[in-house]
This record gives sequence, C-alpha cells and structure tokens, in this order.
Amino acid sequence: MKREELVLLYQFHDAERLERLRAVLKALHIRVRVLKDEDHAEKIGFLLGLKGFHPAKEREEFTFPHEVMVLQNIRHKRLDAVLEAIREAGIPKIQYKAVVTPFNTLWTLQRLCETMQKEHGAMMDGAAEGNA
Repeated sequence: MKREELVLLYQFHDAERLERLRAVLKALHIRVRVLKDEDHAEKIGFLLGLKGFHPAKEREEFTFPHEVMVLQNIRHKRLDAVLEAIREAGIPKIQYKAVVTPFNTLWTLQRLCETMQKEHGAMMDGAAEGNA
C-alpha cells in the first residue's frame, strides 16, 4: 500500500512563489500543508498529523529567515522526480529541504531548521576550503 505523500512548507512569504510550488506539488498528487510562523515550536510528528503527538505547550521566540520544505513519504527516484519538476517549473532553489525520518518526527520544527542551518553552514565551509 502506497503511503500518502505530504509536503510541509515553512516561511514561504512570496505568495506567487508559494502558489507556483503548490501547483507543481498538486500536479504530482502530493498534499501540501503551509505552516504558520508560530509552528516552529511544534514537533514534526504533530505537524504531519501523526498519532500520539500533541500541540506544544510553550512557545519561545524564534526567527528563521529561510524557506523550508519537509517531505514525507517521498524518497529515492520519486524525490528526484519531485525536485526536478520544481526546477523545471522555474521555481528558484529551495535551500532547506528535509525528508521525514523516524528520528526527526520527534524534533520540533525549530530544531530541524537549526540542524539544517548548521549542516548547510558546514557544507559551505567545506566547499570554501575545497576552492582554496
């Protein structure tokens, strides 16, 4: 049985870009959920609607200036096809993307964002060293 594919979108403030992205995902029969700024405090599992997750009780201030795309049940060749369809639609690259895993469903969206930002920074530092 095929599991439902879902994409969470966070920090997409350009309405035209968001609608273009939603149209591409809809054409691929992928459900989309656009998150609110305050959703950073929620666990990924809660945002996906998984059983056993409850809303966050506390919310601290958090600012993340980058667009984030979280993909559930989209892997391997299907992931490549989805990313290619987005690129072919002329949508500029989304820097922060994550695939849902059993581990990160337990993380808050804030932790996922911070982890991706650290990894992205480390990759950029590595690229800079390779070009030196």
